[in-house]
Amino acid sequence: MSIFLKLNIPSWPRWRALSKVLALRERLILLLLVFIFILSSLGIFINYYYKNTVIVPAWGGQYKEALVGYPQYINPLFAETNEVDAALRVLIFSGLMKYNNTGLLEPDITEKYEILDSGKTYIFNIRKNVFWHNGKQLTADDVVFTINAFQNPEYKSPMALNWRGVNIEKIDDFSVKFSLNNAFAPFLENLTVGILPKHIWENIPPSTAQISDYNLSPIGTGPYKFLKIEKDSEKTNIVKKIDLKANENYYLGKPFIDIVTLKFYDSEEDTIKAFKDNEVDGISYLSPQNKDRISSIRETIVRELKIPRYFAIFFNQTKSRALTDKKVRRALAFATNKQQIIDEVLLGQADVVDTPILRGILGIENFTATYDFSLEKAKKELSEWKDSDKDGILDKKFSKIDKEPTKLEITLYTSDWVELVKIANLLKQQWEAIGGIKVNIVVENINDLTQKVIRPREFESLLFGEILYMDPDPFSFWHSSQKKDPGLNLAMYDSPDVDKLLEQARQTMNYNERIKKYDTFQQIITEDLPAIFLFSPHYLYAMSGLIRGVDIKNIASPARRFSNIEKWYIKTQRKTK
Repeated sequence: MSIFLKLNIPSWPRWRALSKVLALRERLILLLLVFIFILSSLGIFINYYYKNTVIVPAWGGQYKEALVGYPQYINPLFAETNEVDAALRVLIFSGLMKYNNTGLLEPDITEKYEILDSGKTYIFNIRKNVFWHNGKQLTADDVVFTINAFQNPEYKSPMALNWRGVNIEKIDDFSVKFSLNNAFAPFLENLTVGILPKHIWENIPPSTAQISDYNLSPIGTGPYKFLKIEKDSEKTNIVKKIDLKANENYYLGKPFIDIVTLKFYDSEEDTIKAFKDNEVDGISYLSPQNKDRISSIRETIVRELKIPRYFAIFFNQTKSRALTDKKVRRALAFATNKQQIIDEVLLGQADVVDTPILRGILGIENFTATYDFSLEKAKKELSEWKDSDKDGILDKKFSKIDKEPTKLEITLYTSDWVELVKIANLLKQQWEAIGGIKVNIVVENINDLTQKVIRPREFESLLFGEILYMDPDPFSFWHSSQKKDPGLNLAMYDSPDVDKLLEQARQTMNYNERIKKYDTFQQIITEDLPAIFLFSPHYLYAMSGLIRGVDIKNIASPARRFSNIEKWYIKTQRKTK
């Protein structure tokens, strides 16, 4: 006889007969018990499921972003002068180095690198799992070809200056060596440029590179590859949008978002309307005045990012005799209320700047500002200026041979960007509050301002911005050799002491010694006052809350907002722990 009892489970007919045996009250109790059992079992299962699984990103979805401006050259040789092109360049191309989400440099297609010979030699080993979007493998030949193209004057790359005095040679299929005539401390910054596919561009003459179809249908190795382009049916040269598809062979892993679409508009107002109408999920740049407005449209995250960029008033003393008087420049500096500009025009979305190297970059902390706002001090600086003809404008004879005194009248140029126009008019109020100064404002569209005013240096004073690197090299902005176009010394500043410091600093590999030279440089600039430094604006980046995994803190330039886009995601799934 079996020691186990046989379990007899009632058949379905017997269960059905049970309803005839039990009273109504007993049947209700039974049903309630069955319901409780099912509900409890379901709760136990759900609790177990959630305790033993986690939410993780899933592949799929589409992200659409609105940008002001239009693409022209999605090509590393030419892209950096146009923010739209630069953004597409970051998405499609890769460099030896790249910026991470905190704005710091790290290897990109580089596996490892060495710095030798006191900073004159760099050796890079390239990853072997990097493939072009057409399936071919990236090799050292592509890197050598790209750097040679930057150096080739026939390409007319605006970044050619960065590659002077640099020689590159192939060591083997996956190694290259850079040899510099002189050590250059920020050299790694140069290596964030995108690498071009030699097998495509070697067949295109340099003289025709700017009209090649590949400028708008590029092939790179970045996280996204070109899918299609849509142009305006009425204006065939205007691109309305570009679709990019996730690179399934991306060496850092396939991006989670399947399609990225960039849409191009004439103005910020157009991008806001597109966001409001659900045509896009993000806006590449938002002005402070529109921050609250965009946040109220729908669930939106507006990120306030730090960027190495400042705005200043540059004085061109060759065009204004009044501005050659240092006391006039000091008076204007004391009369400039920077915090009022930030609060009233930028709604607090900026930091005060007093020197040409931003606070915290390279660990440099700005010393106490020399020109704190004080109208009383400003007026004292102009004690030598008199209103000799009683017309309400101060004047002064600089020498005995002057037939007529110089009037204290200053013309300030700026672009038609709304915030800059407001700032220019506020500066006019602040400066004229000293008494006896007349300020004229001239506003130009950015193209005319660049071509007719900035490049030929046809201005007395200029309200304009400059973008630095995270590891700045102020050489191009303040060295006397850069006074004329294409140099960026907008103040036409000339100081042998500063020239020497800038030349030495960029060749100093010792961090502490380099910091000392830049600190001395800043003190001289502050004393000479060739410009009044105003503010560093925050970069406001608006995006739907449905886009997740976006972890950006600092960006080296607006285009670098996409530095970790392969980690962004829309869709999710649960995965066992």
